[in-house]
Amino acid sequence: MARLPRLTAPGYVHQLIQRGNNGQAIFLDAQDHETYLLMLREAALANRVAIHAYSLVDENQVLLLATPADTQGLSRMMQTLGRRYVAMFNRRHHRSGTLWEGRFRATVLEAASYLLPCMSYVELAPVRAGLVRQPQDHRWSSAQHHLGLRSDPLVTDHPLHWALGNTPFEREAAHRGLLQQALTPEEVNKITAATTKGWALGSDSFLAALEELTRRRARPGRRGRPRKTSGPLIEGGDGVSRG
Repeated sequence: MARLPRLTAPGYVHQLIQRGNNGQAIFLDAQDHETYLLMLREAALANRVAIHAYSLVDENQVLLLATPADTQGLSRMMQTLGRRYVAMFNRRHHRSGTLWEGRFRATVLEAASYLLPCMSYVELAPVRAGLVRQPQDHRWSSAQHHLGLRSDPLVTDHPLHWALGNTPFEREAAHRGLLQQALTPEEVNKITAATTKGWALGSDSFLAALEELTRRRARPGRRGRPRKTSGPLIEGGDGVSRG
C-alpha cells in the first residue's frame, strides 16, 4: 500500500516527533542541544513556522508543537534543520552517514481541544522518560519558559495559551496547574499514536473539515470489508464549517 502524504495544513497546530536512526543518539552533549535549538529557531523564522512548545526528550528524540504559515513550511523547516544539524554533528563528532530515522512524523490537532493537552504531553515527556522529576528541571524544553523561569526566544505562545490569564503571573500559574494534572496513560497513548501514524486529533466535524481542506484522510478507515447494503447508498448533507 502506498504511503499517504504527510498531513499538513497552514494555520493549524501540528505536533511533530523526530528520532535518531535505529536509536542513534542525536545529542551527545550540551553544545549539541544548544546548536540544535539555535538552528531550529533560525529555520523556523526563515520558513514562517511558530514554535509553541518543544522538548529534546533524551539523546534521540525531539517533540515540537508548531504552526506553519503555509503548506510547505514545516517540511522546509525540518529539511533545512536536518541538513545543517547533521553536517555539524558529523563534523564535530568525526562520523559520517545518516542521523535521522527517516522523515519526521506529525499530526494536525484541533487547538481548542488539544493544544493544552499536547503542550502537557510535550513538556512532561522528560518526566515520563525518567530524566527529571519535575518538567521545569529539564533544561532542553519550553517548560521553563511557560513557568516564568526564563524567556525563550524560540517560543511563540499560542493565543489559547495567552487566554490562560490576563497577566504573566496568571498564565504561569495556570500552566503550572496544567503540568501538575499530568495526562492519563490513555491520553498519552492516543497522542503518541496520532503523531507517529499521521492521523489528526479532533472532533468529527474538525476531521471532516480537515479532510476537505487537505484532500487527504485525517483518520484511519474502518477495519474489515465494507458492509453490504440492500439499497442505493444515500449520502447525507452534513454542513461542516472550518474552525
